[in-house]
Amino acid sequence: MPRHVPERNKVTSPTDNGPPDTAAAKRHPALFRAVRRRKNPRLRRSDITVTDERAVKRAVKAASLGNAMEWFDFGIYAYLAGTIGRVFFPSGNETAQLLSSFATFAVAFLVRPLGGMVFGPMGDKVGRKKVLALTMILMAIGTAAIGMLPSYAAVGFWSPLLLILFRLLQGFSTGGEYGGASTFIAEYAPDRRRGYFGSFLELGTLAGYTGAATLVTGLTAWLGSDTMDAWGWRIPFLVAGPLGIVGIYLRLKLDDTPAYLKLEEGNVHVSEASNAVESTARGDLAKIFRQHWRMLILCIALVGAYNVTDYMLLSYMPTYLSDELDYSETHGLLILVATMVVLMLIINQVGRLNDRYGRKPLLMTGMLGFLVLSAPAFVLVQQGSLLAVSSGMLMLGLSLVCLLGTMSAALPAMFPTSVRYGSLSVGYNLSASLFGGTTPLVITALIGVTGSDMMPAYYAMAAALVGVIAVACMKETAQQPLEGSPPSVQTAEEAAELVQSRAPTPKF
Repeated sequence: MPRHVPERNKVTSPTDNGPPDTAAAKRHPALFRAVRRRKNPRLRRSDITVTDERAVKRAVKAASLGNAMEWFDFGIYAYLAGTIGRVFFPSGNETAQLLSSFATFAVAFLVRPLGGMVFGPMGDKVGRKKVLALTMILMAIGTAAIGMLPSYAAVGFWSPLLLILFRLLQGFSTGGEYGGASTFIAEYAPDRRRGYFGSFLELGTLAGYTGAATLVTGLTAWLGSDTMDAWGWRIPFLVAGPLGIVGIYLRLKLDDTPAYLKLEEGNVHVSEASNAVESTARGDLAKIFRQHWRMLILCIALVGAYNVTDYMLLSYMPTYLSDELDYSETHGLLILVATMVVLMLIINQVGRLNDRYGRKPLLMTGMLGFLVLSAPAFVLVQQGSLLAVSSGMLMLGLSLVCLLGTMSAALPAMFPTSVRYGSLSVGYNLSASLFGGTTPLVITALIGVTGSDMMPAYYAMAAALVGVIAVACMKETAQQPLEGSPPSVQTAEEAAELVQSRAPTPKF
């Protein structure tokens, strides 16, 4: 019979993960102290980044305005889907035209993962701001080119073919946008206010969509549907060129992020926040898929739920109102614009709330909101009156703003600095490709197959259920340093307090 060894006599190596044996620690105190210091090195003042508030605000402005212009470009196509269908896809069947238009909308999302795989690792190697400027240039070219395309009546088959080509360029450039812009703001912002500053990125998204919807609505009301079909649809696309130049100028004026510059210079001191990260590593796809696949899967689930609900409300809803409920295109867009203005007014408060109470509570609120409120909201929308439609869309919008105001702070914190841009770009765009851009196409097809006007609600509820599970599985990152980066604070006094709080207690 084997002799039982008492637990107190078992010897644990200093390098084991388990608690060290007290007797062994007493026999070799110097060895165990050295191991503890190596695993949890003392925080030094030079490790901490003290942010420059003016630089942070400039960075937030450049990233957010650039993001607004990107999504202005992208939103134009969504809000002109019906017109695009008539101009580029002539057919006797309106549903076939709409499906063709939304299929071309979805095509841009098919190449977004490719753009993420190219621009993401590039941003980890050559810097955040250079790649963000490049994505702006490509998006501006693609959008302005669409505005100059000849119609199907003029050149036949070449017209939709060229449309698809430039949609692919738009999608490719967008693949490097969100991951880079959210990384840029997250790495500039102090740890305790990352949610607040990150919310400006999605404020830019809403502003871009609102600008696109407002311009399309105004032109449609002014010119009329026939003139819009003839040539008016070109104006919003052509406006994108000058706006893109402004965004490029703003982004090139900035320095790269403090976290990236410290990583590049090799000055990152491995601390509690980053003791498992190799600070001199550079992002590459092999490393991302091999070492960070668990976080990639979680990111894809979160972004998938978020994108389905986002595109369902902000891109598809005007088409739903006009095609399924016989609303005029102008009225549907006006209701959406009003909803987005309300969300813009409160999104920064959501950012403050997730800094104070955590990312998970706000994300869970948004996901549960879609899970519980989607069906009642669509029942209201189907009543058709202005008050009922507005109330239903506002219910969905308030759920969405909990996600919008939190995601841009939560997602970058899932990955270490050395592969953050690449990992987030790959995960975000794979999910957006599979679930986001296909949302209008899938919902339109499901309504056609089932004949049920409630399919958008059911689709959003299924996505929200996945989101609830994903949020439950993620870890809380509010008010904590980004993984692989030193702590970031607002003042020198805060840095001194942080060093003092982490200093070992003296023994006498």
